[in-house]
Amino acid sequence: MHVKVRLAALLVSLLPILGLPGTIRDAAAQGASAPAAPADAGPFRSATSLMGTPKYPADFKHFDYVNPDAPKGGTVRLSENGTFDSFNAIITRGTPGAGLGLIYDTLTTQSRDEVATAYGLIADGVRYPADFSSVTYRLRPEAKWHDGTPITPDDVIWSFDVLTKNNPGQAFYYRHVKDVQKTGEREVTFTFDQGGNRELPQIITQGTLEAPLGSGAYKIKSFVPGRTIVYERVKDYWGKDLPVNVGTNNFDEIRYEYYRDDTVELEAFKADQYDFRVEISAKNWATAYDFPAKAEGKVLLETFENRASGVMQAFVPNLRRAKFQDPRVRRALNYALDFEGMNKTLFFDQYERVNSYFSGTELASSGLPTGRELEILTPLKDKLPPEVFTTPYTNPVNGTDQDRRSNLRKAADLLKEAGFQVKGRQLVDASGTPFTIEILLMSPAFERVALFYKPALERLGIGVSVRMVDTSQYINRIRSRDFDMIVASWGQSLSPGNEQRDYWGSDSATRDGSRNYAGISNPAIDALIEKVIYATSREDLVAAT
Repeated sequence: MHVKVRLAALLVSLLPILGLPGTIRDAAAQGASAPAAPADAGPFRSATSLMGTPKYPADFKHFDYVNPDAPKGGTVRLSENGTFDSFNAIITRGTPGAGLGLIYDTLTTQSRDEVATAYGLIADGVRYPADFSSVTYRLRPEAKWHDGTPITPDDVIWSFDVLTKNNPGQAFYYRHVKDVQKTGEREVTFTFDQGGNRELPQIITQGTLEAPLGSGAYKIKSFVPGRTIVYERVKDYWGKDLPVNVGTNNFDEIRYEYYRDDTVELEAFKADQYDFRVEISAKNWATAYDFPAKAEGKVLLETFENRASGVMQAFVPNLRRAKFQDPRVRRALNYALDFEGMNKTLFFDQYERVNSYFSGTELASSGLPTGRELEILTPLKDKLPPEVFTTPYTNPVNGTDQDRRSNLRKAADLLKEAGFQVKGRQLVDASGTPFTIEILLMSPAFERVALFYKPALERLGIGVSVRMVDTSQYINRIRSRDFDMIVASWGQSLSPGNEQRDYWGSDSATRDGSRNYAGISNPAIDALIEKVIYATSREDLVAAT
């Protein structure tokens, strides 16, 4: 399959279809007759892939990585940090509960032993014309809601409309979807405003703790607001025998327990209050798991190499604030960060410094641009710093006391060049305003990281405060861009696309709720993002990143 189809076929493929209230569903069903699907749309396919031919044929029985005879039953207990006040994952206010994806099925579902390949779930077929200007999904006749009502094209259209009208971030992500129409009794067609487009999700309209109507393998059984959510397996789930579901959805119940404090959450695990934990603290991994259940073999610790994605985590300055807008200031902040000392003291030498937005993958850049990469960058030369073409990027190294002193001197020089000066041990700008940074956090796990960074900044004359807030306040402040600096992470897949606009694009810099936390706005970056999204080969994609 041509690579460009990923921008169409996978666009809507991961669309969670939402339950319409009955009266709305009935009204939608009484709409005008369906227009015809594009005549040149091609044959229906059982799967779509970004990376060549799907692994599994149309008549496959189950994914290779599942046990098709896995026993059903039991309860798995999981943990979440913080709280929740809504079962609505669409709107940008409130905090949605964990596990809501369990109750919604999607048009297709991705296999876990391939990169970016999707197989039919609600849809049993997908087709697209030669110019990739639209994508049509054919819904399974047996697909139904938990109340027994069939899932129809009208449900898909309503879900998409609700998502894009009530969530600015999703409206931005799917802005190239020009039209959604019912084009057959069981068909829905998404038309794009240009050839080639990508992925999609959906959910409902207002913050509420009323259990929503779903179509997936689980439904909400019970909950205690802010504390517990219990999902139960739907015994007559319509899709249980589909090849994509065989060997999955094995627990009778999935229970989420909420803890407002990281320490309490860890102690609850030791006390057998939940069953599975992903540890993100290097200190905890090295020191916190010496307890009887571990010694008795009742708790197993395992590490896994992640080859499917890269993760970038960093201190993020808010470039919407004038004090961070000069790149020399940001370089100075980087020189002040003693990563080597931090890694040894706090992380037990378990971390590696991020050197790319796609660290850990083949998409990561290194050295000077050459070949296809240079071809892509050359037309943007007047919009890029000259050193992009002359000096390979490397992070400062702070391995010794001498290195630390040298790097702090470089940081001080850069701040001086940017117009700041020290008066009475305080760094001030040309108007005499002190340079201060509030590092906003919601997790105690990052507090010690910020406190390690603080003394170096203070030696430069920068006033630093580290502020811990609860989850709801943190989310609201991030959404409204009310912060100086945060610690943030961005997950990267092996098939980056539209989400890069949300991470780094100019249009997302001023939009509340986007993941462009830093407020990056640069036409050269925008152009490179488009190169990533519309790459027509794997080689072009690797070069563009």
